Amino acid sequence: MTVLLSWRHTPWLILSILSLISITSAHMIEVAASRKECFFEDLHEHDQMTVTYQVGEGGHLDIDFWLTDPEKNVLTKHIRESTGTTSITAEKDGRYEYCFSNQMSTVADKMVSFNVHGIIYVSDEADVTAPVEREIRSLAIGLTSVKDEQEYIVVRERRHRDTAESTCDRVKWWSVLQALVLFAVVAWQVYYLKSFFEVKRVI
Repeated sequence: MTVLLSWRHTPWLILSILSLISITSAHMIEVAASRKECFFEDLHEHDQMTVTYQVGEGGHLDIDFWLTDPEKNVLTKHIRESTGTTSITAEKDGRYEYCFSNQMSTVADKMVSFNVHGIIYVSDEADVTAPVEREIRSLAIGLTSVKDEQEYIVVRERRHRDTAESTCDRVKWWSVLQALVLFAVVAWQVYYLKSFFEVKRVI
């Protein structure tokens, strides 16, 4: 009987799993100074979408971000943020657009990494498999959160490594400059003392 129930419930389990396999992508883009980059996703009503982003390089590591619905209504807007995340549930079918804007900068280009993932809505049709489906959804959301956190840590580690390497280079060249100044001062002192004693000896 257990085997029969398992096979009977298998289509619902497959449907539950497939309902969680939706838009999932990671990107790294360069947003030029005074420019913006926009992307879109076609969603159906009740679909869920989450966008997570992190500025890795450029300027003050800030970017403007906004997300609009098919009627161009702004659903989310972030101003001069280094990192951020936003989640929406589509209230209507259509094209949802999100943009990264570097229009506030006239010199510095920005490197932005972002992830887009979502859950395709599937209505509950079987009370027997509802607990299993809820667990699968919960696990999928948890795994997505862990993935986003790992990618955020990678970007942050890269940024900190770049900062450390830049600081190391500055310290190195500052030390070289100090050494050159020290040698120049020592050479000048030796020359000055030598010329001083030579003058005294002539007198």
